[in-house]
Amino acid sequence: MKKIGLFLVIIFSSLSLYSQEFKFEQETIDYGKIEKASEGARVFVFTNVGNQPLIIETIKSSCGCTVPKKPEAPIMPGEKGEIKVSYDTKRVGGFSKSITISSNAKIPKKIIKIKGFVNKEISLEKEKSLLRDN
Repeated sequence: MKKIGLFLVIIFSSLSLYSQEFKFEQETIDYGKIEKASEGARVFVFTNVGNQPLIIETIKSSCGCTVPKKPEAPIMPGEKGEIKVSYDTKRVGGFSKSITISSNAKIPKKIIKIKGFVNKEISLEKEKSLLRDN
């Protein structure tokens, strides 16, 4: 009987250690069609919906063309946090990249994604605008 009680205490203790969760406003950011060398920074916003501080331990992208930046401080319960992602928009063509987040959440690994298409040439309207500005 004591062994069962000890086992239950260990189980409940371990569950309370992992009672953190986070919910993203969107798990995939679609850049759509963008111009070569345009702004590649985007932000994933999430909320700690757990009852303990959420600690983002590491963030890794599937490619060196995508640079994620994690929040340094723990995200308290109910608070929002941000993960900034920069994609190298000098690479022409379609892209679909994943970002793996490791944290102290119930499910310690979470994957979010970015996708889009970088046009080969500058648009005619932007070119006309640039010519007018000179």
